[in-house]
Amino acid sequence: MGTVPTSDQRHPHFEPDEPGSLTINDIYWRDLAPWLEECGYMLRPRFRPGWIPSWKLKGTGGPVMVHEDAQGSLRHQIIDAVRMRDGLVVVLKRIQKDDHPHEVAIHSFLTSEPLASDPKNHCVPLLEVLEPPSLPGTQLLVMKLLRMYEDPHFDTVGEAVDYFRQIFEGVQFMHKHLVAHRDCGSGNIMMDGQHLYPNGFHPTFQWLNMDHSARAKHTTRTRAPPKYYLIDFGISVRFSPDSLPRTEVPIKGADRTVPEFEGDGCLDPLDPFATDVYYLGNMIREDFLDGQYEEDRPDHEGLEGFEFMRPLVNDMVKRNPEERPKIDEVVERFEKIVSRLSTWKLRSRVQGKMHYTLLSIPSIVRHWRRRISFMIKGVPPIPSYREIN
Repeated sequence: MGTVPTSDQRHPHFEPDEPGSLTINDIYWRDLAPWLEECGYMLRPRFRPGWIPSWKLKGTGGPVMVHEDAQGSLRHQIIDAVRMRDGLVVVLKRIQKDDHPHEVAIHSFLTSEPLASDPKNHCVPLLEVLEPPSLPGTQLLVMKLLRMYEDPHFDTVGEAVDYFRQIFEGVQFMHKHLVAHRDCGSGNIMMDGQHLYPNGFHPTFQWLNMDHSARAKHTTRTRAPPKYYLIDFGISVRFSPDSLPRTEVPIKGADRTVPEFEGDGCLDPLDPFATDVYYLGNMIREDFLDGQYEEDRPDHEGLEGFEFMRPLVNDMVKRNPEERPKIDEVVERFEKIVSRLSTWKLRSRVQGKMHYTLLSIPSIVRHWRRRISFMIKGVPPIPSYREIN
């Protein structure tokens, strides 16, 4: 394999700061593109040497930013690519070994056989690890392209129940193998949208179709149940069977509401498994029960219909980590809760607490059409990805 060029040159077709021009992040990936192609991964045209912007060709028009190849990378450490041997759309995650020395080892442990075949394993598979020869200390983790877990919105309570079940069992799987995630909040839970979006979606702007020309069309989770995944093991910790006590000095994740991280407590070794339970409970509290205030989110007051989760969530987010249930108890209590939910409840529509009924009428009508159809066909009210895989 050849070495990787590290040019800082701007694109010859652009003036400085021109709309659609390459960013520093784009240039980083463009300079890696030839080596990545040797490794079997093809970046989109924008990120390849010799790219000519489509809007600068004769016969094209419209605003620059409506063109697919005008869209740069949104996150400096992530880019999408196509695995050339089979067309699989993947993401490449850039990490520095000095910053996350255990990430690859833990991720590989969780997604290699025999653990990879465990049906309760919801850790995103690590397909390959690339190490660019001209960038010592840099690793590129190759994984399948995923979407945020809540996009598109849940249609029924049963769909959300399936989500809770999968994520609970995924963390239970990790804890069984003595690995604490330590950042399993909303931002690190994703789903495989392959079946939800049968015609695909744009890797970066995922609400659009592949050529960036229209909204991506999707079905419901009841029709095409997705598998949910835990991602990002950069601050995860793995214990040996004989290591006691299983405590670690905390590393703060994205959720800064963890009670044991307040004040001087964050300097003492703590039980990271109890913190994982808090993260899951707070995710449900903020994303489903109560919401969290964000000016650009009309549903910041939470969703209707999930109060049945309140007692369990209240215990999961107790201030004292020792009073929180272990993940095995969480799973056991959750299944008892689900067993008491009626089919009518499970098929009920999910909507924000701040919804406006008149504006929701078209969505309500479509929901009832689906609901009646599923009942007639005997489609289970709690979907399961295992039935289509």
